[in-house]
Amino acid sequence: MTQSATAASIGAEDRLRADLYNYLGVMLAREPDEMILQQTAGLTGDDSDLGQAMAELAARAARTSAAEARREFNRLFIGLGRGELLPYASYYLTGFLNEKPLASLRRDLRARGVARAETVYEPEDNIASLMEVMGALIVGRFGAPSDLEDQRTFFNRHVGPWAGHFFADLESAKGADLYAPLGTAGRAFIEIEREAFRLSPE
Repeated sequence: MTQSATAASIGAEDRLRADLYNYLGVMLAREPDEMILQQTAGLTGDDSDLGQAMAELAARAARTSAAEARREFNRLFIGLGRGELLPYASYYLTGFLNEKPLASLRRDLRARGVARAETVYEPEDNIASLMEVMGALIVGRFGAPSDLEDQRTFFNRHVGPWAGHFFADLESAKGADLYAPLGTAGRAFIEIEREAFRLSPE
């Protein structure tokens, strides 16, 4: 199957899901630059919890400079020694970094032929990487697009058990302004995904 044929086989809803996973990954991987802030300011929402959170995020992005975003990102995720939040599956599930959840994730990624780039030093179980992987599974960046069962298996094993808790913590973090509605949006999206996977036929 050609790349264009593969792309055409992905439905609009799945492409939107992948786009949101990828957007969350971008926002959580590094501080947003001026271009990302401008794109974020152009987002719109609806009356759903997720839609309202995206609208609030757009409003905050419109009044946030790149320098302010960088300072906020550093407060939340880097800090002096560590940031306010530790966005890693191992930490959320065991209380420690580099534990069994990371080893399990690495096994699953190796089975898919996915390896951490040599220039990347973050453990693979950080929230940004997991959002990126989910988006990639949906659209087939690792090969053929994953079917729903494969997506559900990966989500239930590596994302569902902790990502909602992380996004709730981000939503209420002391140092969060721009990132507070991102936390709300992430929490709502993870719950939508969890329920959709639960209701989908096995």
